[in-house]
Amino acid sequence: MLHIVLFQPEIPPNTGNIIRLAANTGTRLHLIKPLGFSIDDKQVKRAGLDYHEVERITLHESWEDFRKKNLPGRIFALSTKGKRSYCDVAFQAGDILVFGPETRGLPTEILTSLPQEQVLRIPMRSGSRSLNLSNTAAIVVYEALRQLDFAFGE
Repeated sequence: MLHIVLFQPEIPPNTGNIIRLAANTGTRLHLIKPLGFSIDDKQVKRAGLDYHEVERITLHESWEDFRKKNLPGRIFALSTKGKRSYCDVAFQAGDILVFGPETRGLPTEILTSLPQEQVLRIPMRSGSRSLNLSNTAAIVVYEALRQLDFAFGE
């Protein structure tokens, strides 16, 4: 099983879309507070549809709280500051994919706490700023699943 981690997400529809992504791929979703909305926000529910109630979502009070869980997988952070393309990784079951808040990305402290080869980027045209959070999550999750022969989690 893969893990999607949203660090301080801000936009309800993005999180709702990722709830649906997690439900349909068998990935576990982790949300790290503070959230920019209430998890009961109608926009989250609308985007996540009925998957919201059935999907396994774990809330964490902080990055430190999340790290204390000691999940056994490798942590990969997605950032426009990454030097390594997500396509150059041999993903494994249990890998943890961390995505930052929509308006500012992951903080430097998180990015520098990981080995440089675990900070990944999605290639884009020169001068492009970033992709939408839920699109980014879908791209990377489906590449990891493709490599794992679409072994959807339980």
